Amino acid sequence: MASPTNTEHGDLDQLCINTIRTLSMDAVQKANSGHPGTPMALAPLAYVIWTRHLRHNPADPKWIDRDRFVLSCGHASMLLYSMLYLTGYGLTLDDLKNFRQWESKTPGHPEYGLTDGVETTTGPLGQGVANGVGMAMAEAHLAALFNTPEHKPIDHHVYAICSDGDLMEGVAAEAASIAGHLGLGKLIYFWDDNNITIEGSTDLAFTEDLLGRFAAYGWHTDRVDDGNDLEAIDAAIRRAKEDPRPSMIAVKTIIGYGSPKKAGTEKAHGEPLGEDEVKATKQALGWPTTDTFWVPDEALAHMRKAGERGQALQDEWRRRFEAFRAAEPQLAADLQAALDRTLPEGWDADLPVYKPEDKPLATRAASGKAINAIAGKVRWLMGGSADLAVSNNTHIDGGGDFEPGTFDGRNLHFGVREHAMGSLMNGMTLHGGVRVFGGTFLIFSDYMRPPIRLAALMEQPTIYVFTHDSVGLGEDGPTHQPIEQLAALRGIPGLVDLRPSDANETVEAWRWLMEYHEGPAFLSLTRQGLPHLDRSKLGAASGLRRGAYVLADAEGGEPQVILIATGSEVSVALEAREQLAGEGIAARVVAMPSWTLFSRQPKEYRDQVLPPAVTARVSVEAGSPLGWHQWVGSEGGVVGISHFGASAPAKEIFKQLGLSAENVAAKAREALGLEPAGGREGSDGDNAGPAREGTDERGGKG
Repeated sequence: MASPTNTEHGDLDQLCINTIRTLSMDAVQKANSGHPGTPMALAPLAYVIWTRHLRHNPADPKWIDRDRFVLSCGHASMLLYSMLYLTGYGLTLDDLKNFRQWESKTPGHPEYGLTDGVETTTGPLGQGVANGVGMAMAEAHLAALFNTPEHKPIDHHVYAICSDGDLMEGVAAEAASIAGHLGLGKLIYFWDDNNITIEGSTDLAFTEDLLGRFAAYGWHTDRVDDGNDLEAIDAAIRRAKEDPRPSMIAVKTIIGYGSPKKAGTEKAHGEPLGEDEVKATKQALGWPTTDTFWVPDEALAHMRKAGERGQALQDEWRRRFEAFRAAEPQLAADLQAALDRTLPEGWDADLPVYKPEDKPLATRAASGKAINAIAGKVRWLMGGSADLAVSNNTHIDGGGDFEPGTFDGRNLHFGVREHAMGSLMNGMTLHGGVRVFGGTFLIFSDYMRPPIRLAALMEQPTIYVFTHDSVGLGEDGPTHQPIEQLAALRGIPGLVDLRPSDANETVEAWRWLMEYHEGPAFLSLTRQGLPHLDRSKLGAASGLRRGAYVLADAEGGEPQVILIATGSEVSVALEAREQLAGEGIAARVVAMPSWTLFSRQPKEYRDQVLPPAVTARVSVEAGSPLGWHQWVGSEGGVVGISHFGASAPAKEIFKQLGLSAENVAAKAREALGLEPAGGREGSDGDNAGPAREGTDERGGKG
């Protein structure tokens, strides 16, 4: 079939749209895997966004003042890959042909950092919705800090396409609620209203008035009745830009548009159309039926004009930025430092140092003091918590609140929305210009595990401040006492665990965090006060950087047994060492604040800390024993908790559950074959006392 001729602008628009559709169909068919129907339906919408509204430059995908485009329905990845190829982001036709194949740049769902132009990793539904809100929050913050009446170096929008499934997920509701509260007018979202999910019609489970819901959140809402009506889409976007509220535009589409047998059905959603149906669809679209991955020269030339437009837009912005730099040199320097995350000289000069005689301090309190010492020097550090700032110690004194009208504030109020908090943090970090921390109780990390996992997958340096990190939180009981959370989080590849043993190690953890930008990390911090270890006689807190270090060694020779501990249990291990010394048993205490960092050390260092010849080892941690045998060996002793906690004062719980120096010493003797353990193992019994009244609101914020 000859190339369609195009003498009218409308014909050229349609040629480009059908190019997007057929590339998506062909790639899914070749892979024999994927989701063709949504790209086929959304091609007109994407075309209008990318050619008429999106400010972007394919030659510089990291231009800070570009508009962000988020494909929240990541299963429609071929829509995005087609747009990136056609507009000149470096993808080739061979990349499209390699869709969903080993080491391709076109994986099944878009992955940040793998493909230029992909702003965030999407696929888990709802995450892109919330990421976009985080991006808009970062844009609003930087604009409030650095824009002046005469100069606006930061001024861009966030566009996102959302599916029915995205908007069913709870994280989307959480994020939309906070976006409406904040009035983030730079957000323009599109709901792909196609009435289809994997199981069939959305009538099976999704019959709400979605636009009514978003209106109640405080969003501007609009509707386009025909997803193929380019002018109606364009007009709706223009109206959204004029409205000061975030916008949700419902776009009525037909999934699998053009397919004679599968359009409008769930059959077009998650499987290839089939060779015969692909040919029939191409015929219906007036497309060659014998060629695959066919791109008309006219369509490619028209779409590649994005490069010229983008370069012109960025050049104009550079001129404006230079004028801004000339007029506001300090502001411009501060903005560049924020974008580069440059630590100023002396940024850690005010970090506190604690003496052994100082009053015991909870590591959550030590963390709060470290945050404020750093925030006083590093303007681009900001954060908050899921309505627990007083308990998490995450408030930046004098930092102001990030609220409508005060977007320059540094204290983020996420509300009781842990899932959204994690996803918003990802969006803010991906946007750039800020370093974000977010706090909650360690137990509630379960609510935000999906975005934590995605932060690790994207290698984004988000910081999680998890307090109330063990049964040591006391009377609030087993609903709030984490058991399996440390083990679960340690199982996420690339996530760095930090469970400091005292205030000085907590300070060192924050010093390390500010210098580390290769991925996410979490702090596991106590509610209860901990003694300040006498570092003049013990290993330096800087040993935290290597994940584990010799805190106290056997005197006058090699250790007979090694005691390994984290967090509040390090003090317990030190007490056990003293007991063993009184019996003539030489014990080494190893503080292991980070399994991840220790695992990254050279084998020589790991063998120095844990000599292979010393097989008598005991670990102690107030949590699940899962995973500890990799450090103590199959014959080693593990003092932990393999059941839920109890409601009682912290000291009583530790005693009843075997988290005592006596039990650790008994385990050490057992490991040496000297005698059976005399204490409790910690995984049997949960003698819960009655809950105390008057702890805190929300089940225990204290």
